[in-house]
Amino acid sequence: MIWLRKTQLVFLGALLAGGTAFAQGYPSKPVSLVVPYPAGGVSDVIARTVNTVLAKHLGQPVIVENLGGAGGGIAAQKILNSPADGYLIFQGSPNELVLSPLTNAALKYKSEDFRLVQMITINPLVMLARKDLPASNGDELMSYARKTAAEGKPLTYASVGPGSLYHLLGAHMSQTTGVPMTHVPYKGGAPATQDLLAGQVDIFMTPYNRAYVAMVEEGKLKAPAVLSAGRQEMFPKVPTLSESKALKSFEFETWAGFFVRKDTPEPVVQALHKALSQVANDPSVRTALEAQAMIVPRPQPLPALDKLYSDNTARYRAIAREMNLQPQ
Repeated sequence: MIWLRKTQLVFLGALLAGGTAFAQGYPSKPVSLVVPYPAGGVSDVIARTVNTVLAKHLGQPVIVENLGGAGGGIAAQKILNSPADGYLIFQGSPNELVLSPLTNAALKYKSEDFRLVQMITINPLVMLARKDLPASNGDELMSYARKTAAEGKPLTYASVGPGSLYHLLGAHMSQTTGVPMTHVPYKGGAPATQDLLAGQVDIFMTPYNRAYVAMVEEGKLKAPAVLSAGRQEMFPKVPTLSESKALKSFEFETWAGFFVRKDTPEPVVQALHKALSQVANDPSVRTALEAQAMIVPRPQPLPALDKLYSDNTARYRAIAREMNLQPQ
């Protein structure tokens, strides 16, 4: 028994020493920042704002890899199919890691397969619409939606894939108001916006940046409402959905963070957490992202991030259950 205990202690010591040595050598090659949507969307803007600063703190190049599809599921699955060594970082949110596997039967992962290493932005949401949509607030929108549904042409809403937050928002709006609407999924925000600009889809509830603000100001798109509790600084004349009679308390926002596989060695997680915290505190990063209408929260310790991710998982799963969303 004494011999066995000594053997176990030696083995445990070897594991800890090996992990520490691995962390000291990490990273020894370029790191990939995997964005689960095509280039050109809000997620891509975040990644290309932070990657060079992150590279400086890691001492290795950080390459942005756009991999859209399945509401972010293809990128998430790539992370899980790769070694848990910290060389692939997933930039995402509960949208891809909690909601997508709840509604896409082809996705075999769950949120607990990932670990949140650091947040980077909190993203307010806006409802964008094709430029000729005859609605300038929530009540006018729902009045138009009822009219078109009665005519057999339900209002169409874009999302970045089945099971995404934006799918959930549209389905929740339809259920809340009792007005049928048609879901139109895309591989990312950029292609959804292209079809919105072309008038091929009616509305798109999404995080936004200054490019979207410019499209509204130039009359290329409309913004009938924002989804925050109060009006947004970059859309001061745009009412909130909760100001309407039809959609009181319809308030949502989303956030972006950096994830790794749950079984990534703790020394590597600690090294990434330190570097990503430095990125989130970097004045140039904060200024660039805040100029794009994003909120950059102060870095949080790993235990707080674990709780945040767990709480968000529970919240979105509860909404999905209430709406009876089923894997398709």
